[in-house]
Amino acid sequence: MGFGMSVNLTDSEIKALLEERKVLPVDFQRRLNRRVSRLGHERADMDFHGASGNRYCIKVRQGGLNLFDFSAILGYYLPKTTSVFRLRRYNGKHRHMNRIEGDDFRDFHIHMATERYQALGAREDTYAEPTGRFSTLPQALNCLLLDGNCGPPMDPSRPNLFGDSHGTG
Repeated sequence: MGFGMSVNLTDSEIKALLEERKVLPVDFQRRLNRRVSRLGHERADMDFHGASGNRYCIKVRQGGLNLFDFSAILGYYLPKTTSVFRLRRYNGKHRHMNRIEGDDFRDFHIHMATERYQALGAREDTYAEPTGRFSTLPQALNCLLLDGNCGPPMDPSRPNLFGDSHGTG
């Protein structure tokens, strides 16, 4: 996916990047719903900018056979590079263990970039928490948009921007 970086960000820098208003392209739904098949998965990527000019991306992956095998990533392009720092990753249901905390669970979960995991030399978004906020990729994308302050503003009359609650939209 083109991820990889050697720059560590602090928790306060990560928080500021998440809080920055992000402007999505007008056709963002079409772009994220038009996926390309690759290695047994369907994938879509989209780049966009934040209000202060920072570059961001959303990358989605959906397994071909297992509907619970999905990932939606909100990434930040490190300045003057093509390296992506994963701010958040919304994953389908599978086993995850947080090495520092010793948590072990099998559930839908949200990975979060943290300073403490970077300090260990682990990938920035190694830490994760189980969630009941989503069970499909469309629901996970809605959480990503909300948590990542991505616009346009959600229309209360249509809270799910990516289709029906079954993930088929």
